[in-house]
Amino acid sequence: MYLEYYGLKQAPFDLTPNPRFLFHSGKHREALNHLLYGIRERKGFVQLTGEVGAGKTTLCRALLEQLNGKYSTALILNPVLDTNELVKAIGTEFGLNMRGLDHLDMITVISEFLIKQVEAGRETILIIDEAQNLTEDLLEQVRLLSNIETDDRKLLQIVLLGQPELRERLNSHRLRQLRQRITVRYHLASLTRFEMAQYIQHRLQFAGSGGIPTFTGPALWRVYQYSRGIPRLINAVCDKALLAGYVEHTDRITYRMIGRALRELEGAIHA
Repeated sequence: MYLEYYGLKQAPFDLTPNPRFLFHSGKHREALNHLLYGIRERKGFVQLTGEVGAGKTTLCRALLEQLNGKYSTALILNPVLDTNELVKAIGTEFGLNMRGLDHLDMITVISEFLIKQVEAGRETILIIDEAQNLTEDLLEQVRLLSNIETDDRKLLQIVLLGQPELRERLNSHRLRQLRQRITVRYHLASLTRFEMAQYIQHRLQFAGSGGIPTFTGPALWRVYQYSRGIPRLINAVCDKALLAGYVEHTDRITYRMIGRALRELEGAIHA
């Protein structure tokens, strides 16, 4: 509703993880570089953790855009599966026909696919989002898939994206073999207050802003107090705040409007 009023081409604070909106803060740039380094140097396992809404999935999308044609990728978004379902989902994501196969046959099909990829000069990457939801049995299955190798190289590189609970899960004694194989790790921290202000401006400009709307200093402070620098929460409150500005026919987003946005989001009378 407010796009035309503010002269915006698209919604600046959409919650969809759009890599084109990725804000390259120092920590987001470092996280992406860790992912790219782990993959390009064939480190085997790469782990990226961060709080809910920190931007891990957006980084994942940006990573996929930067991988050129020499990479075959499979992305598992919902790993709440049993062992057979996970293996089947992985094979299917790689474009393999897994219908009617038992577990051993599916592993064989995936192994043959990985060997063919090497022969064709291609790298194969498996990315598992929300990896904190993987049970110990599933994580062990992932480790076993990583064992598929030739005499001189691993055939499958694996990226695990998850909330901080993933680190706790991997501390299990049973998973020590997997933990020891993860040589590239990065934890994506929340934005600072200064970075948050830059983030908001970045998204407005990318959406086509010609300088309006603007957020006052107190408004930004209130956004930070609510979001604590988590991009998803920043997006949610800023989207509501722009709607409040549109309703009041102003291009200046104030502390009071942020309060109105918070009341709509949280239903908190005294927000």
